[in-house]
Amino acid sequence: MKTFWNALPTEGRWLLSTVAIQTLGRGMTLPFTIIYLHEVRGFDLGVSGALMSLIAITGLIVTGPGGTLIDRFGAHRVLIVGLLSMIAGCALLAFATDAAVAAVAVILIGINFGVSWPGFNALIASVVDGEVRQQYFGVNFALVNLGIGVGGVIGGFFVDVHDPSTFTTIFLIDAATSLIPLALLLGPLRGVRMHSETDDAEDQTAGGYREILRRPAVLWLTLLTFISVFIGYGQLEAGFPAFARQVAEVSTQVVGLSFAVNTAVIVLLQFTVLRLISGKRRTRVMQVMALIWALSWVLLGATGFLPGTLTAAVGVIAFMGVFAFGETMLQPTVPGIYNDLASDRSRGRYNAINSAAFQGGAILGPLVAGVMLGEGLEVWFIGLMIAGALAVGGLALVLERVVAPAANGVRDITPERPTPLPSPGGETSASL
Repeated sequence: MKTFWNALPTEGRWLLSTVAIQTLGRGMTLPFTIIYLHEVRGFDLGVSGALMSLIAITGLIVTGPGGTLIDRFGAHRVLIVGLLSMIAGCALLAFATDAAVAAVAVILIGINFGVSWPGFNALIASVVDGEVRQQYFGVNFALVNLGIGVGGVIGGFFVDVHDPSTFTTIFLIDAATSLIPLALLLGPLRGVRMHSETDDAEDQTAGGYREILRRPAVLWLTLLTFISVFIGYGQLEAGFPAFARQVAEVSTQVVGLSFAVNTAVIVLLQFTVLRLISGKRRTRVMQVMALIWALSWVLLGATGFLPGTLTAAVGVIAFMGVFAFGETMLQPTVPGIYNDLASDRSRGRYNAINSAAFQGGAILGPLVAGVMLGEGLEVWFIGLMIAGALAVGGLALVLERVVAPAANGVRDITPERPTPLPSPGGETSASL
């Protein structure tokens, strides 16, 4: 940690030191938003679910234009607009008693989600590079989980469905924590630039989304990201808890404990994993991650053979622990490749593509899980998740063949050239 911290520039330290506090408010509201909409404000469960989906849909729609604006006007301006939108959305949702008002609020929150990922990733890549950048993405992920995990615990003890003011408070806290990155952008980070404002030539050659997606490395990486999220994060809030409750028949306390284990594993192991994967090909790390995730789904599937037992409870918790171990390998590698493939002038668009693939998988994952588990296709559901994990490993193998070694985490590669052998005519064999 000391070595990593000393390697960071001042701007990188500012960004990283406030991550856990920034996400604390989000952690307080994330697990309880749908409960707030349905049980506190009295919206129909279908309407409440639609409002939750509207956040992700808005984020997906905004991501593409957001990436272009980041490259054109800089991450600062776009992030400031996004954070102001987040503050307004959370404050409005805190007092929303009408579905239309709540819809406006979640759209404002979705706008921030759509621009914050590509914006902050582009800003990070402008501040740090090389091996430190990969480490930064991993440490940042651990701190995000820490903030959300602690926030969730605090929120769970604080909120009370019989007291609407408790929910109003946590949404206002969520709005207040967004003031921290806003202050950083207006203060210590106001001088960070993504690129030279006078470099018009590079601006003309940066390329649009179509041109970027024509690059084989970007295309395969985007597909890999989409499937990873579909079988991974897209299932954590839908497929996993539904399977755990309906098939493994464990208590809600066990489900809650499993999420705590997930956070703990990420926070405790991220630095160890970063040390182990340093200098390794990122595609090889993804292949290991794919096997770990396949194993995690096997563990969860096995709990269905002993429903309602202590063994099933242990299996559910073990699933989240093993899955979290895989997460520590995914988060440092995928953003690292995207940003190493991008130029300073196209960084916003590359990160927007990454964000869109992530959000697409997060939207489709719960839909597929709901249909399959609702129809009693539990075995097929687990089979699909295992097949998806193995597909990620295959895509990583394909990606390795088309991505540049430097973008794949291999540094200072100098191709060995054979020593020219003299020929009878005085020429070397190399010249022939």
